[in-house]
Amino acid sequence: MTDAPAPISLAILIFPGFPMACLTSCIEPLRAANEISGQEAFRWTVVAETEEPVASSAGVTFAPDAKLSDLQPHDYLLFTAGPNAQFAHPSRANAALQRLMRNRTRLGAFSGGVFPLARTKMIDTNPLSVHWCYEAAFEAEFPELDARSTVICDEGDFLTISGASAVFDHMLTLIETHLDGSVMAEVACWFQHPYVRSATSAQKTPAFSTAKSMDLMPKKVAQAIEHFAEHIESPIQISDVADAIGVSPRSLERSFKEATGQSPLKYYRMMRMNQARQLVLYSSTSVTEIAYMVGYGTPGAFLRIYRETFGVTPINDRRAKNSLRVKSGDALPAG
Repeated sequence: MTDAPAPISLAILIFPGFPMACLTSCIEPLRAANEISGQEAFRWTVVAETEEPVASSAGVTFAPDAKLSDLQPHDYLLFTAGPNAQFAHPSRANAALQRLMRNRTRLGAFSGGVFPLARTKMIDTNPLSVHWCYEAAFEAEFPELDARSTVICDEGDFLTISGASAVFDHMLTLIETHLDGSVMAEVACWFQHPYVRSATSAQKTPAFSTAKSMDLMPKKVAQAIEHFAEHIESPIQISDVADAIGVSPRSLERSFKEATGQSPLKYYRMMRMNQARQLVLYSSTSVTEIAYMVGYGTPGAFLRIYRETFGVTPINDRRAKNSLRVKSGDALPAG
């Protein structure tokens, strides 16, 4: 009889305001794999900086199994957090992380957990998966890091995963590698998880003001949107975009109206405003600087359009988001 493989151990480091779905998407498929295989193939530990209970962004509170400073080496230590999360005692936390890494614990992050991971300053050239809704804020704070739009980045020393569904995908892959494909398939069927995305799959992103995702957009409309995305800081004329993709401005206007219900100009402005809102909510960048970063020559015009778009000024929008801080005040709820 073949001996069962040694269990894989995962520690999930939770910060106040962490997305609960990422925690359950990590643990639940592993629990099911243990039950189906009849062995403890996976072990997990919920970790926090202190022994105090930690509230998720949904308001559900979790009691950690261990403090970070006391944690024994695991195969993985995975951060899950909102984008504003940070350690209360960074030097003490970094010492614990370095000790774990010396003992072959691989660090990683789920969703907004990539922010406190990057703030440890342990990452150099390692590519990182960053959720599309945090991309602008991440690049503003960490312009030197290699942010990727794939759902999972499993290259180098760090494992990063963009969101809860992608966490589930990766756990299924881990189950297949550690046990076998039949167990993985049964776990997927238990949860009615229809397919497993590879690490290189692109993230699904919404098309603004429609019920479609970007991958369902007509080809010419999608190409125009790509051009818009490349010209957030230095706006481009709609006629120039039409020329670049080989259609007339009138044809582009008609295609956009059919696909999104709005003109290309209005759609483009919404793209710039949504990027601005990411920076307002998930970074400490000044409003004036944000205005320039999304292509407005004067803060006054930016403030007017922001208020027309979201019904609130950038300062009040940021203030309202901050009022949702959980009790410790360490982090904003995850988006």
